[in-house]
Amino acid sequence: MTIQQLRYIIAIDDYRHFGRAAEACNLTQSTLSLMVKKLEEELDVRIFDRESHPVVPTAIGRRVIDRAKVVIYNVEQIAEMTRSEKEILSGPLRLALISTVAPVLIPGIFSYLGEHYPGISLQTEEMLSSTIKEKLRKAEVDIGIMASPVNEPDLLEIPLYHERFLAYVSPENHAYDLKSIKTGDLLGQSVWIIRDGLRQWKIGESGGDDIAYDRFFEGGRVGILIQVVNCNGGITIIPETHTDLIMYSQQTCLRPITDPVPSRTVSLVIRSDYIHQAKLNAVASAIRHIIPPALQEPILRKGKIVL
Repeated sequence: MTIQQLRYIIAIDDYRHFGRAAEACNLTQSTLSLMVKKLEEELDVRIFDRESHPVVPTAIGRRVIDRAKVVIYNVEQIAEMTRSEKEILSGPLRLALISTVAPVLIPGIFSYLGEHYPGISLQTEEMLSSTIKEKLRKAEVDIGIMASPVNEPDLLEIPLYHERFLAYVSPENHAYDLKSIKTGDLLGQSVWIIRDGLRQWKIGESGGDDIAYDRFFEGGRVGILIQVVNCNGGITIIPETHTDLIMYSQQTCLRPITDPVPSRTVSLVIRSDYIHQAKLNAVASAIRHIIPPALQEPILRKGKIVL
């Protein structure tokens, strides 16, 4: 088994076609097929179902490919250790963010890295927290940005900033006349959320964990919830950092929530074996220029993350 063979099966999985994968690997299709066949014979398994169109991995093949991605990731880590800092701050950087963080951070991160680290090729994608953790484990993304705590022993989380949640209230709702809203006042209120689809949810109707603020917008954008409230009335919940993303006239609809004040911590999340400290600090520097200093965690304000 060779590192190159592992790269070949990853390429086939990416393209789902032997011909296109061979072209991407600068091989003839027959050579690629032969190299994969040798690997299958060595492992005594079928990695791909060649009768399927497009080509798909077998069940055991899927597991082999996922492990191969981690192996390639670790091989590249070794090469990374021997490169100069200038070289390290170049090449692809795959960043995954939850949807309630993405609109706040992505424009500024692209701008900052483009100006200060033009050699970095940034790729960003919005994902659910569970998907980010899965892709980090498979080495399919380099850095995740999501709400803490992650509580995963194989992942390292680095707190970036801490923010409150605010209520966005329709002028037609009786709570609009209040200067602040107590958490208890939300019980029984119909609040717009995106969880398994857009819907109105009466807080407290399910018992138990009644107000899980960060789950109000799973898989959806805060801006959609604001538009829904504007058109249909009611209340929704938004993170503090989104206040600058809405129109000034709409900011009059924001109310602080008290007793207790709901909040969350947003963190960088990486594999525990991650070694790209320079790129990690480049992302942290970008975020330091985006998020108000009063919200930043001490480790971010210090200006240097040490792995």
